[in-house]
Amino acid sequence: MPRTGGVLVAALLAAFAAAPALACDFDHAPTSHWSVASENGAQWLKTPCGHRFYSLGVNILDGGTGEHGKLGQAYTGYDWQKFAPTIADWAAATRRRLSEWGFNSAGGWSLPPQESRLPTVINLELGRLAKFHWFDPFSPDTEARMMSLARDLVAPYRGSPYRIGYFSDNEVGWWAGALFGFFSMKPADNVTKQRWVAMLRRHYGDDWARFTADFRPPEGVGSWDGLLDARQLTALRPDSHGIAAVREWAGIVAERYYTLAERAIRAADPDALYFGDRLPIYYDPAAVKAMAPHVDAIAINYNVDAGDGWLARYFFGGLEKLSGGKPVLITEWFFAARENRTGNTNNGHLMTVDTQAERAQGAAAATRNFAALPEIVGTHWFQYYDHPKGGRADGEDYNFGLVDVDDRPYEQLTEALAAANRDAPAIHAAAAKNAAAGGHVNNDGPIVLPHADIDVHDKSLADWPKPASLLPPLKPSPGAVDFGEIYLSWNERGLALGTIGQDYFDIDLFPYAGSFPLADAYRVELGLDLGAGPRRFTLFFIPPRTKLRDHPPMTALLCAGAAAQIIAEGCHPVPDAEAVYFGADQPRITAEMLLPWSALGFAPPQPGAKLRAEVAMTSWHRERWMSLSGEAPERAMADPAHWLPVRLGDGLALKRPAGAPG
Repeated sequence: MPRTGGVLVAALLAAFAAAPALACDFDHAPTSHWSVASENGAQWLKTPCGHRFYSLGVNILDGGTGEHGKLGQAYTGYDWQKFAPTIADWAAATRRRLSEWGFNSAGGWSLPPQESRLPTVINLELGRLAKFHWFDPFSPDTEARMMSLARDLVAPYRGSPYRIGYFSDNEVGWWAGALFGFFSMKPADNVTKQRWVAMLRRHYGDDWARFTADFRPPEGVGSWDGLLDARQLTALRPDSHGIAAVREWAGIVAERYYTLAERAIRAADPDALYFGDRLPIYYDPAAVKAMAPHVDAIAINYNVDAGDGWLARYFFGGLEKLSGGKPVLITEWFFAARENRTGNTNNGHLMTVDTQAERAQGAAAATRNFAALPEIVGTHWFQYYDHPKGGRADGEDYNFGLVDVDDRPYEQLTEALAAANRDAPAIHAAAAKNAAAGGHVNNDGPIVLPHADIDVHDKSLADWPKPASLLPPLKPSPGAVDFGEIYLSWNERGLALGTIGQDYFDIDLFPYAGSFPLADAYRVELGLDLGAGPRRFTLFFIPPRTKLRDHPPMTALLCAGAAAQIIAEGCHPVPDAEAVYFGADQPRITAEMLLPWSALGFAPPQPGAKLRAEVAMTSWHRERWMSLSGEAPERAMADPAHWLPVRLGDGLALKRPAGAPG
């Protein structure tokens, strides 16, 4: 991931710091037009004054009015009226405070920019208010509603130089399985249901038998006309290829959404930027392809991958390939700590560490890591103040604040972010040059695995030497992009594997009898040969049968053998091996496993030992795959002669320092 450091970057940082700061006087700007531009390989926002701008924003700069309005008298959270005589006084004091901490803009759910006096991206909720997503997107009335609503929604901001641009919605998600299943149950007069049936007829060449080989239509339905009339779920069959049609449908609906949203927003405010709909810590490939032609930059939220501020390489690499290199705005990122003054319980799967010191260290590192990516044009912290004690109206309860509910700053965090924010524009200016000058340590010659003391039960990758253990990018199947990455290390106990990936599985669309069909499971395959003959292992991820919450926990199932063999013959556990799935974070999938040397038919080796290895990943329903060799997983695992050379690195075990982020 980000590669900062060395003489080149130090010189660039010094030169940038010595240059006079360019600040736009927004009150007297010549225009209200914002733009995006690439300079020396790095993407930037451009202010109405023509200056480049790296947006370091904060979400929910509203004084506490949003949640107060939802909870009423039950609200026990942040309230500006306790700290200032007027909202204008509160906004002025907050703006000064944020400036001291290196922030320069406001994100979603903040005061209008004429009140905050900060450059702002405004969330319109255009699709939700126009009843686009879960109603009838292709109805002619939908476009008329969006055009009319857009004019009204942007009216308070149009013509203001403080208005950077708009999000059309928040976290639509483009959950392909949910979209497919939902419209399968709409009535026949729903225009979008008619488009859904037409898509299936086209996809399957009007061949009903081909369609029913992939899908199970409702009971008693035996024709396309019957499918149109049906109001029950059309389900995906196990071991089928229907996921391609499911994904195609998501792309069709997404294309309709982005076309209408762009048309409406640009007609209402042509000087503003359009950032899309704030993708939710995950992206659907078909939806990103549909989005890219219509947006100026892609807005996406991000859950940092480890408490030390690490960012997964595959996530941004895949986004860049799918979008054709569009700029990216990180519209929501965060760190919480179990040690906090508000009493937040941090009750979900989002990035949480133990102490405020760890929070400060991890957040500052992530700020610099984001800035080192050439495509990123800014990052927006979520959020200004902690959630109320006891949680928001929807139950989310996190120590996300720069300040607690009594307006007291978390000083370790704000001091660390202030330093990182000051560095960020210079790091970003050097990002493209630095990326070109550096390279992944494992790109040339044999892959070298570092020696590391890994705890596979701590549900964290913070103890991994990640730049050294990260394998070269796996090569995806034709037409696909990276959807995950692999880390390997070793120690006296065995060989450790870590993985970060993403793929969405819809529980409701995939009813099945008995145990989960392994052929449809997301999985990681590992082949190793240390000289005692090739050994193969497969780590399957098994979802629960029912969805109890938005991010259902899964089970990690480690089996001896290649996936094809296990699917045909059943799972044989690996004695003394350990495999741990990190928890309720699907569609982001993170896990670790440790294979003892005995499972590899080998005594604990010495540094310098040579072996051969292959790694492959397969998505849910076998839709796409990746491997080190670029061969399809079944062939790759069956062909040890083409496994890549690997060497065990020298040196002492790398142990996590005391107090390091978890």
